[in-house]
Amino acid sequence: MQPEVLESNQLSIVKVCESRAWLKASAAGFIAIDQRCAVLELAISNSQISDARALLKELAQQLSVDLVLLSKAALAIEHKLAVFDMDSTLIKIEVIDELAKKAGIGEQVMAITAASMRGELDFNQSFTERLGLLKGLSDEVLDDIAANLPMMEGMETLIKGLQQRGFKTAILSGGFSYFADYLKEKYQFDYAFSNTLQVIDGKVTGAVIGEIVNGERKVTYLKQIAEREGFSLEQCIAVGDGANDLPMLATAGLGIAFHAKPLVKQQATHSVSILGLDALLYLIQE
Repeated sequence: MQPEVLESNQLSIVKVCESRAWLKASAAGFIAIDQRCAVLELAISNSQISDARALLKELAQQLSVDLVLLSKAALAIEHKLAVFDMDSTLIKIEVIDELAKKAGIGEQVMAITAASMRGELDFNQSFTERLGLLKGLSDEVLDDIAANLPMMEGMETLIKGLQQRGFKTAILSGGFSYFADYLKEKYQFDYAFSNTLQVIDGKVTGAVIGEIVNGERKVTYLKQIAEREGFSLEQCIAVGDGANDLPMLATAGLGIAFHAKPLVKQQATHSVSILGLDALLYLIQE
């Protein structure tokens, strides 16, 4: 995104808001940070924040840009912990779909995954159904998939940037520990919680060991990590794309729907849909 495009977008915001007495912007409050990011200071009455967010979400979609509305109070918070969903957030794929392709049932499982992430199916039920279809799959495919995981754009830059700023980082995934632990070790995440595939005699059994990591479990892990590290939930950032991420996005002080499903973008307070993960560094006060 070039600076002149940002200037055009700023003018679009002002034009759209001319009929909204409760929202005012001025060219003097527009500051270009770099070629990808600019800040526009808006005056919005407290009673109209939700209307302003809805307006900016609509505008972002029309202009194909990312618009994030943060209060000065939110910007002043010293965030300390960032937690991430894994599949379709830190990595570009849904691992369970890749496993299904290896088992020759890719389309069947992918359809269930997509419906679950859109919030159309109960996560636990759909997860159990998909996992059951993988019964008998050789565990030899796990190494191959892990070694070729496609990272989301900006992922490594974001994680390094957070670590340099003293953040604790965590993976909270409804996927599998084999892959979450691989990322944890490679990129030095502090924590990783996910589902443990049960493998017997070199074959996937179609079950996991322990409780399924669903939306509620992600919230539990978020709270446990924050308490252990001595952080308030207000100091936490949560990032995810699917319906099962909505609870942790709502629990963290700063919840961000990243390249998310329509339902998630609609319900989440903040969303980033155009730029890569490293764009989240713009939202952190230094």
